[in-house]
Amino acid sequence: MTNHRTVRHVAAAFVVALLGVPISSLGAADLGLETLAPGDGWASLAAGTTGGSAAAPDHVYTVTNRQELVAALASLSVIPKIIYVSGTIDVNVDDANNPLTCTDYERNGYTLEAYLAAYDPATWGREEVPSGPLEQARVASQAAQQSRVRIRIGSNTTIVGLDKGAVIRGAWFDIRNNATNIIIRNLKFQDTFDCFPQWDPTDGSEGNWNALYDSISLRNATHVWIDHNTFEDKETADEGLPLYFGRLFQVHDGQLDITNASDLVTVSWNRFRNHDKVMLIGSSDSATADRGKLRVTLHHNLFADVGQRAPRVRFGQVHVYNNYYKIQNVEGYGYSWGAGIESAIFAENNLFWADDAVTPDRFISVFRGTALHDAGTLVGGPADKNLLSVRDAYNDANDPDLLGDVGWTPELFLGIDPTRRVLPLVQAHAGPFDPEDDE
Repeated sequence: MTNHRTVRHVAAAFVVALLGVPISSLGAADLGLETLAPGDGWASLAAGTTGGSAAAPDHVYTVTNRQELVAALASLSVIPKIIYVSGTIDVNVDDANNPLTCTDYERNGYTLEAYLAAYDPATWGREEVPSGPLEQARVASQAAQQSRVRIRIGSNTTIVGLDKGAVIRGAWFDIRNNATNIIIRNLKFQDTFDCFPQWDPTDGSEGNWNALYDSISLRNATHVWIDHNTFEDKETADEGLPLYFGRLFQVHDGQLDITNASDLVTVSWNRFRNHDKVMLIGSSDSATADRGKLRVTLHHNLFADVGQRAPRVRFGQVHVYNNYYKIQNVEGYGYSWGAGIESAIFAENNLFWADDAVTPDRFISVFRGTALHDAGTLVGGPADKNLLSVRDAYNDANDPDLLGDVGWTPELFLGIDPTRRVLPLVQAHAGPFDPEDDE
C-alpha cells in the first residue's frame, strides 16, 4: 500500500481548500478530490457530500490488494481519507493474497453434498427451514467467508478507481452504524457471491436458496454518493449456476441495498448488469423507523438485463429520472419499479428498451404501495410518439389502481434531460470513466 500524495494532488488540494470549489470545476482529473455538486440529488442536501476530499497527505492511499485495502480502512475513524484502487482486488484471498475457494471456508464438517442430502425436501419436508448440525456448519462456513469478503467503510471516505481497470471482485462494502459522508466512484464491482446460501423450503411455493452479501450495502448511513461504477456478475453469473431441489442455487443477494434508516443518497451514472435483485430501498414493512428517511436519487443509470428491484422501495422519497432500462433477458425479468409500503417514487423521463414479450404493465410491481408518479417515459425507442404512462399501463392491467400523487415533488437535481437523449447519454457515459463500448 502506498501512502502518499503526488505533487499534483497536493497542489490541487491546496486550490480546493483556498477557493472552496470542487476540483472538477478547475479542469483537473483527480477523482479523489471531487465532491458531489450542489443540487445533485438528495446526497447534496445541507452540507452535501465531500467524502475524504479534505484528507491530509498521510491519509491518502493507493491500494492494490485486499490487505492494503483493509489496512487503509482499518480504523473506521472519521479522519478524512482517500483510497485509490489500482488494478484488480480480489477479496477471496488469504493474508498472503493467495486465492481461496469455497472449500477453504468449509467448517465443522460442512459439504454441499451432505447439506443437500440432509435437507432434501423428499426427506426433510417443506414445512420447516433447515436446523441441526449441518445447518450450524453452514452458518460457521458462511461466517468464515464473511470474515474475508466484508469490508467495513467509515465516515469521510472517498474510494475511487485510478482508471477504468480498477476492479473489486467478490467484496461486500459494508457501510453502517451512522457512517456518513462517503463517496465511491469509478470501480467495477464483480461477482459478490456467497459460497453457502441457505435452503428455505418455506420461501414461496417451491422454496428458494437465499444468499448473503451485497456489493454495497448502506445501513444507518447518510450522505453517500455512488457514481460511475459498474456492478455485474461474470464468473458467477446466474446462467452458469446449478439447480438444486428444482431451484436455482442462488449465490447472489443485492448489488446496492439502502436500508435501516439510511438517508440522503445519490446514485448516478452507474451500470447495473446481469443480476437478479439489484437495489432494495427499505428492509421490511415493519421498519417504521425508516419513515422520513430513505431519501434517494437515482439518475442516468443503466439497468441492463436485471431481474427486479430497480429499485424496490419502502417508505422512502425516491427520485428516479433519466435512467435507461434495457430488458432483453425476458426469461429472468420480473419488474423494474417496486412500490412497497408507504413508498413515494417520483419517476420522470426514463427510457425502457424492452423485448416485445415484456409489456409496459410489467415494469411496475406493487408490494402494498398505493401511489407512484410517472411522467415522460419512453418505451421501445427514443421517439416522442412512444411516450406513455407506465402507471396507466399498470392500472389498465391490475386492480386496485396506483394513484399518481406521491405527496412530494423533487427539488434537488442539476437538470433533467429530454427522454430521447437518455439512451445516447447513458450508453456513452455511465460506468467507469472512459468505459469500453461493450453494450
